[in-house]
Amino acid sequence: MPRFATIDVGTNSVLLLVADRQPDGRFQAVRERAEITRLGRGVDKNRRLSPDGMEATLQVLSDFASEARGLGAEAIAVSATSAARDAENGADFLSAAKVRAGVTVDIISGELEAQLSFTSAYADFGREAAGPMVVIDIGGGSTEFIYGDPEGRVAFRHSFDVGSVRMSERYVHSDPLSPEDRARVETHLRETFSALPPCPPGARLVGIAGTVTTLFTVRHAIDPYDAARVQGGTLTLAELEALADKMCHLPLAERQKLPGLQPKRADVIPAGALILLESLRALGLERCRVSDRGLRWGLLAYRFGAPHP
Repeated sequence: MPRFATIDVGTNSVLLLVADRQPDGRFQAVRERAEITRLGRGVDKNRRLSPDGMEATLQVLSDFASEARGLGAEAIAVSATSAARDAENGADFLSAAKVRAGVTVDIISGELEAQLSFTSAYADFGREAAGPMVVIDIGGGSTEFIYGDPEGRVAFRHSFDVGSVRMSERYVHSDPLSPEDRARVETHLRETFSALPPCPPGARLVGIAGTVTTLFTVRHAIDPYDAARVQGGTLTLAELEALADKMCHLPLAERQKLPGLQPKRADVIPAGALILLESLRALGLERCRVSDRGLRWGLLAYRFGAPHP
């Protein structure tokens, strides 16, 4: 069976997927890896990728590309999202990636990022029940909303410039979060999400990416991470309200010790929790399904021939 790899270079983390394409066109994962490198540190303020962020990301990217080749991947597709889109020196990162890792990195638009995330979620959850589906992909620099009908056709998609890293750097100045810091984050999110069209009646919500999976693992103390226990889980509005309160009230040193929370994500998880919570409130929904998959799976289908929904 043909084997391919995708690498998703995000604002906060880098994710690797190596998978075999089955005869029916579906993909079976062979290896999945994730490392937090914080490529987007400081980009919201400085509009430039920092030397430290680039170096950490290039090292992981090189390691992941070597690992994919060692596993026999015929081709590797690499995407970069919000941080690389926003940075004035994004081209420097692309050039260095070519030299260091031997890969071509495509900086994808927020609209394509949204489409790929929806493709991934619909493949897993789209046919579970009749009715429309809303997908939310919370990243470090941006958050994508996608509304789709029961047949998988996208009715609305948009990428908002709010993410766990961006909101933390812009508004969080105390440890733990002061009421004023939290209020600034919430006010910005509510103003931003007021631009959303009404949620389709009867819609189910699927949440994608590290913020959502981390909140689920913390809620259930899943440590070490177990994708099988995370995929398809549910977070209710009441659980998210309690989680957001907990993340905002605990100092960083205590958050870093929570079972299920990667220490490198602990500084931005309060803002991430508020993004997911305010998303549910804006949509008027009471629960969110959890997807362990995401853009890297959508990119696999987009680039290497899996059937589109």
